[in-house]
Amino acid sequence: MKGITRLLNSLARRTASVTCAPSCSSLLISHRPLFISAAATHLPTSLLDSRTTNTSRNSLRSSSLPLNWIVQRRTMFIQTQSTPNPSSLMFNPGKPVMEVGSADFPNSRSAMGSPLAKDIFAIDGVVRVFFGSDFVTVTKSDDVTWDVLKPEIFAVIMDFYSSGQPLFLDSQATAAKDTAIHEDDSETVAMIKELLETRIRPSVQDDGGDIEYCGFDTETGIVKLRMQGACSGCPSSSVTLKSGIENMLMHYVSEVKGVEQEFDGEEEGTSSGPME
Repeated sequence: MKGITRLLNSLARRTASVTCAPSCSSLLISHRPLFISAAATHLPTSLLDSRTTNTSRNSLRSSSLPLNWIVQRRTMFIQTQSTPNPSSLMFNPGKPVMEVGSADFPNSRSAMGSPLAKDIFAIDGVVRVFFGSDFVTVTKSDDVTWDVLKPEIFAVIMDFYSSGQPLFLDSQATAAKDTAIHEDDSETVAMIKELLETRIRPSVQDDGGDIEYCGFDTETGIVKLRMQGACSGCPSSSVTLKSGIENMLMHYVSEVKGVEQEFDGEEEGTSSGPME
């Protein structure tokens, strides 16, 4: 859990009154990269046959397969990285994914506007997809293993990058503007959004997830956040909220008294006071 650990260490250096939970060190997870070469696993049969005879080589040269497709397939490597959530895995294609912000797809219906997310959801066992700046986080159901899913996800990601399709069918689709500071935001809300965007969000994204700002209750001092990507449903998400995010916000914004998690599908307006 390197992102949150770094966040906690940064906060601890600034104040002696905020301490890391005793269990923080136990949340560290080793990140073992796995490289898969497209040249070895995803070449068409015609390319594999071309290694054996000159006739096949000549046939390959005269085929209609674009040369740039061949080069791209030969040079693409996908790296996987574990996350604090054992049901989620980060896939790093070595290419940019989201130019700005992030995108979370909690179900297949929400992925209809993204060809890549839609194709990943078509794989049996995938229950959630998340796009970061240079990674894709996939969350699986408990009844399938990564040994079964990873080859299929590798193939979908490679197919997407070789196809030249846009990440979103709607060209206006961009990152959620949850932390955009508006003119009517109070100073407290503006400070919360700035901290989330500049200090907290990068640390959470290091673990394959993200956070979404849902509001601030001015009466109770509670900040509402929604966990996304690998952080959604993660066993350590409560520690992330309390030991990392909550302590950081309370340290810099005195009006903040706590942080609570919003869940997918939760009805709005359940707070006891007005939300900003």
